[in-house]
Amino acid sequence: MGKRILITALCFISMFSFIPQAFAYDNTAYNWSYKPEKNQKPVTTEPHYLELLEKTGGFFIGDTNEKELYLTFDNGYENGYTEVILDILKEKQVPAAFFVTGHYLEDASDLVIRMVEEGHIVGNHSWHHPSLPKVGDGRLLNELKKVKERFTELTGVKEMQYLRPPRGEFSERSLALSQKLGYTNVFWSMAYKDWEVDNQKGGDYAYEQIMKRTHPGAIMLIHSVSSDNAKALPRVIDDLREQGYVFKSLDDLMLKKQLEALPFP
Repeated sequence: MGKRILITALCFISMFSFIPQAFAYDNTAYNWSYKPEKNQKPVTTEPHYLELLEKTGGFFIGDTNEKELYLTFDNGYENGYTEVILDILKEKQVPAAFFVTGHYLEDASDLVIRMVEEGHIVGNHSWHHPSLPKVGDGRLLNELKKVKERFTELTGVKEMQYLRPPRGEFSERSLALSQKLGYTNVFWSMAYKDWEVDNQKGGDYAYEQIMKRTHPGAIMLIHSVSSDNAKALPRVIDDLREQGYVFKSLDDLMLKKQLEALPFP
């Protein structure tokens, strides 16, 4: 709770100045991507993407000099495996962030409450999962507002700081607009094609895909609809820890970035 209060305080001033007319920002739509590397080397992305993230306070990777990992899940709908995943995270004492849609809040409210009770972060994935660059300002604001309001109704938690843009689609405008609402856009540096529920290939396959893509500072995107991920997760956590990795919270990363940015000698 102390970390969250400090992070909120450091961001608070930005909430007082709402965005100028959104037409001041370019709305060219981009699809998030990165350049994979072998042998657990950190990935890179397009220079223009880095410029946009730096300008709007977003990120996709942590400190690549540290063997720290950030486990995140996109929860567009419930497929029966999130409870298993939460059980594993509780047993292994691993923090995670779950990015939820309006559908998920309505359909799996008990699991959202459990996420909060067990110390995980719940982030915004929009109400209807649209491409944010393709909707108008009013629709974009409403998509994020409805998720936050419903989340607060369910859990009593008023803060919702992190946003994962639906479909990985973004623009300077969508990043800037959401930043002015107090959101940090969180992309990812590790993922694989795990969301096709009718094309699951087994826990061993998921384990191999995750392990070969993991690298220092990785923000790991895993979909909770995947039965393969639920099967692989215990071994993934144990074996990555054996390799010296530590699982940390997005709040840890955010606090580290904010403290590094402070004008102290």
